[in-house]
Amino acid sequence: MNKNTIIGLILIFGIFIAYSYLNQPSEQQLMKMKHKADSVNMANQIRHDSEITAAARQHAVDVARQKEAIAVSGVKLDSAALKRMSLRDELGAFSVAAVGKDTTYSIENDIFKIKISALGGKISLVELKDYLTWDKRPLVLLDKDSLQFGLSFFSNNRIISTNRLYFQPFMPDGRSISAAPVKVTGNDSIRFGMRMFVANSDSTVDPGKFIEYIYTIKGNEYMLHYTVRFVNMADVMDPSTKYLVLNWRDNLKRQEKSLKMERMNSGLFYKYAEDKVDNLSQTKDEEKNLKNEKIKWLSFKQQFFSTTLIADDFFSEPRLGTSTLSGDGHYLKTMTAEVGIPFSPRDNKAITMSMYFGPNKYFGLKKYKQDLEKQIPLGWGFFLMAWINIYAVIPVFTFFGQFGWNYGIIILILTILLKTILFPIAYKTYKSSAKMRVLKPEIDELGKKYPKKEDAMKKQSATMELYKKAGVNPMAGCIPLLLQMPILIAMFRFFPSSIELRQQAFLWATDLSSYDSIWTFPGGVSIPFYGDHVSLFALLMTISSVIYTRINDQMMGSQQSQMPGMKTMMYMMPVMFLFWFNDYSSGLSYYYLLANLLTFAQIYIIRATIDEKKLHLQIEANKKKVIKKSGFQKRLEEMSKRGGYPVKK
Repeated sequence: MNKNTIIGLILIFGIFIAYSYLNQPSEQQLMKMKHKADSVNMANQIRHDSEITAAARQHAVDVARQKEAIAVSGVKLDSAALKRMSLRDELGAFSVAAVGKDTTYSIENDIFKIKISALGGKISLVELKDYLTWDKRPLVLLDKDSLQFGLSFFSNNRIISTNRLYFQPFMPDGRSISAAPVKVTGNDSIRFGMRMFVANSDSTVDPGKFIEYIYTIKGNEYMLHYTVRFVNMADVMDPSTKYLVLNWRDNLKRQEKSLKMERMNSGLFYKYAEDKVDNLSQTKDEEKNLKNEKIKWLSFKQQFFSTTLIADDFFSEPRLGTSTLSGDGHYLKTMTAEVGIPFSPRDNKAITMSMYFGPNKYFGLKKYKQDLEKQIPLGWGFFLMAWINIYAVIPVFTFFGQFGWNYGIIILILTILLKTILFPIAYKTYKSSAKMRVLKPEIDELGKKYPKKEDAMKKQSATMELYKKAGVNPMAGCIPLLLQMPILIAMFRFFPSSIELRQQAFLWATDLSSYDSIWTFPGGVSIPFYGDHVSLFALLMTISSVIYTRINDQMMGSQQSQMPGMKTMMYMMPVMFLFWFNDYSSGLSYYYLLANLLTFAQIYIIRATIDEKKLHLQIEANKKKVIKKSGFQKRLEEMSKRGGYPVKK
C-alpha cells in the first residue's frame, strides 16, 4: 500500500464521516420524526378503535337477536333478570358497577367545599367559600347538573365510560367513611378514594380488579391532586389499548353582574407541552382539533375564576370546543374537551394529574409555575403592556390592598404615581406646544407667502427651516402620546380582569369590576350599542375627555387648524368611547376620569412655570445661531427648488 493509496483511503474515510455528520437529523427533524411516529401510533389506535366499534355494533345486533329468540321461545323472564342480562350484554365485566345509588361525599378545606359523586367517582360540585356571586349567592364553580367527566376505553368489543358507572368510597389511610363532611385545615392534607370493581365470568365481584381514583386535598390550597389507577385490568381491557379518552364537558355558570362582559372574558385555554399558552376565541363559538399535538393543561376559564386540569405528563390529540348558551342567563358557555391519555393495561402504572378550582389571581396562579397566569389578559402580546401591569399595577394593588384600603382610593394612588412618573414627559410636551404657539404668527406668514398648492414643498421646507432655527421639534407632541399609549391599553386590559376590584364598592358604584348604574331605562328599553342603563363614571370620563381634547386643540392649534377632519375626529372619539365604556368596568372609567383631572392640574402647574415671553426671546436667540444643515434638510430644500422632484443623476 503506497502513500497515494493511504491518502486516498483517509480522504474517503473523512468524506464518509463528514457526510454522515452533515446528514444526521437536526433536533427539529428528530422532533418531527417523533411526532410522525406518534401520529402513526395514534392512527393505528384510531383504526383499531374503529374496528372495535364495528364489532361492538355487531355485538349489539347479536344481543337483540338473542332477546328476540327468547321472546319467540316463550320463556318468560322478570324485569330484573332482563335488566341484568341487558347490562351484562352491554357492559360485560363492568355490569356490576352499572347499578347503584348516586350518593355524594363532602370534603371541605379552608377555601372551598367539594362533593364527590358515586356516579362516575368524579368531583360533582365545587363551592368557593371566600366568594359570592353578583346577587350574593354561594359561588358554585361547577355542579353535577351541568358536568360530564369520565374516562372511555374498550373492553371485549364494548365501549366503557366511567361517567355512567358507580364507584365505592374508601379512605386510603384505613379510616371509616362517615356521613359528616371530611374537613382538612392549614398545611394538613387528606386523601379520599373512589373505587369501581369489575365482575368475574360468574358475575361475582372480583375484589382484586378495579379502577381507582384518589383525590389529595390540602387545607389551604385551591389545587388538588388526582390519581387514576387501573389495577389488574389487563385481561378485562382491550390488550392493544394505548390511550384512554378523557371526556370533559361543562356549562359555565354565571357569576358576575354583567353577563355580556363575563361572556367576553370566558373561554377555553390550554398550554402546549413545553410551549406557549393558547386559547379558543372568547368572542365567538369555535371548535379546534389539535391533531398530532400534546398539551400540558387545559382550563375552562371564566372572567375571574378557572377550572383547570393539569397533566403530570401530557394530554394528546385534544379536541376542544366552545359554544355560547342563550336562555335565562344562568349559564355562559358550554366547554368541551376530549383528550387522549397514554396508557397500557398491562402496566399498573398510576396516571397522575392536578386540578385547580379557584380565582384568577396573578401571583396565586404564578406560584404553580405552569404558566396558568397567562390566562389573565395583561397584554402578553406586547411586552411593555404586560410589564406595566406586572411590575406597576398589580404590586400597587397588592401592597395597599393588604391594609384593607378602599380600591377607589388605591386607584387614585395608582393614577397619581403614574402621572408623577410621566410628568417630565408632560412638561416637555407642553413646552413644545408653547413654542409652537409662539411661532404661529410666523407660520401663518409662510402660509401667506406660499398660498398655491404647487408651492406646498417650498412652504414645507421653509416651515422646517423655521423649526430648525428656533430649536423646535414638531414631533415632540407625538412622542409623549406614543409613550402613554401602552399604559392606557394596559389599563384597558387589566381592570376588567382584576379580581381585586370584584364586588368592591366606591361612591355610587357597587362593583368596580363591572358597570355602575345611576339609572336604568324603564320597561326593559335598551338603546342599541349603548345599553339599558346610564353609567355615571363613563359619562364623567367622556365629558372630561372632551374638555381635554378642547385644551389640547388650543395648545396645538397651529397644527390642528391645518387638519379640520382630524379635529372633528378628535372630538368624536370620546363620544364614541361612551358607548363602549357604558357597559365596561366602572373602575376603568374612574381611572380614565382621574387621569384627565390630573392632566388638567399638570397643565395648570406647567403654565404657571413657563413664561412664553421668555420662550419667545429664547427662540429669537436660537434663530441667530448658525446651524449645520442635515443631509435630509439639504435634499428637502433641493426638491423644493425643483418643484418637488428629486435630482436625476
